[in-house]
Amino acid sequence: MMEVDGSNTSMNRSPPPPPPQSRSRRSKALYQFKQQKLPACKPVLTPTSVITVFMLMGFVFIPIGFVTLRASRAAIEIVDRYDVECIPEEYRTNKLSYITDSSILKNCTRYLKVQKHMKAPVFIYYQLDNYYQNHRRYVKSRSDQQLLHGREYSHTSACEPEESSNGLPIVPCGLIAWSMFNDTFTFARESVKLKVSRNNIAWKSDREHKFGKDVYPFNFQNGTLIGGAKLDPKVPLSDQEDFIVWMRAAALLSFRKLYGRIEEDLEPGNVVVVNLLNNYNTYSFSGQKKLILSTSSWLGGRNDFLGITYIVVGTSSIIISIIFMLLHLKNPRPYGDNSWNKKSLSS
Repeated sequence: MMEVDGSNTSMNRSPPPPPPQSRSRRSKALYQFKQQKLPACKPVLTPTSVITVFMLMGFVFIPIGFVTLRASRAAIEIVDRYDVECIPEEYRTNKLSYITDSSILKNCTRYLKVQKHMKAPVFIYYQLDNYYQNHRRYVKSRSDQQLLHGREYSHTSACEPEESSNGLPIVPCGLIAWSMFNDTFTFARESVKLKVSRNNIAWKSDREHKFGKDVYPFNFQNGTLIGGAKLDPKVPLSDQEDFIVWMRAAALLSFRKLYGRIEEDLEPGNVVVVNLLNNYNTYSFSGQKKLILSTSSWLGGRNDFLGITYIVVGTSSIIISIIFMLLHLKNPRPYGDNSWNKKSLSS
């Protein structure tokens, strides 16, 4: 009995306490932490240091801004708004009746003159203005699982009111897919058709991981109210890149989406003839449609925002430093005793 009791006592015995030195070190650190007495860097912002920092920010930011702005301006753009010009004169006062009448041909021809050399590839974008793709109800009206797995996934209530039609599920469902952009463009130069590539216009991650390779459109745009473009039921969603581009909803009310690339250089003086079908209805909500041809630089497409921001911040920093300098020279103040800071750092 005594051996058993002894064994039980040894089994229930707590681990030995840490050495006194280690325990005291930990308790001291914990005490310093609780009392906020741990060593810390406490810089003293003297007028000289503040003026120097603002001045250095200005000298660094302004050159970066000019370099960025120059790179942005190196990208050449041709922007053409066509939604108004592609409406016949007799329908200018009632554009909605024109765009909703399927019996009227929507053909339109635009002429874009090239002012500067545009090196291939020349990117083709369509731009929509006053189009709220970021509306909460619109953004939620899709099913990512259905886009990946097809009709196997049946929980598509978020796609209402474009969830089903005639008692059958819609693939792809939702308002985003239903309202897909359906204007089409062909390009020619001196009566010779330009080579336009529409491959690899969508993100690789979207093609491979968000749209199923064995998911095909089903019962799409078969309802009484037709929204936008129709999809080829024989081609899987992962290969319909114009659809994948459209499904990436924009955050702002004005946005561009990539349509394709012209794989030929455009020389100054060339006239690009654009034959388009003006199918997409932006007239019911006072939207605008534009066609953009653009080259790119090492910074990407043309966007002056970043360069202008750098220049504005740099200029503001220099102005602030000059103001601080004048105030300091006019009303200098003796520095306070900062020996406490040195003592705390040494400890």
